[in-house]
Amino acid sequence: MARITLIGKPGCHLCDDARLVVERVAAQTGAQVEELSILDDPELSERYWEHIPVVLVDGEQHDFWRVDESRLRAAVAGRRTWFRRR
Repeated sequence: MARITLIGKPGCHLCDDARLVVERVAAQTGAQVEELSILDDPELSERYWEHIPVVLVDGEQHDFWRVDESRLRAAVAGRRTWFRRR
């Protein structure tokens, strides 16, 4: 199952918008969602503070600032088929 990680911070309006997209895609695809704050992790802050919100799919950066719902859905669907055993 795919995992979507949203990296942001409280009070970030772009993060709030991204969260809605991530939640919709997760509900439609069954993906797991993890949310991390740059305020809780100095390494995340250093790496991503200029780009939040950042969305990762299975640990790989997918998008930042604005999250396109159809692109995210396609990425999650692609990940699920990639790991499917035949």
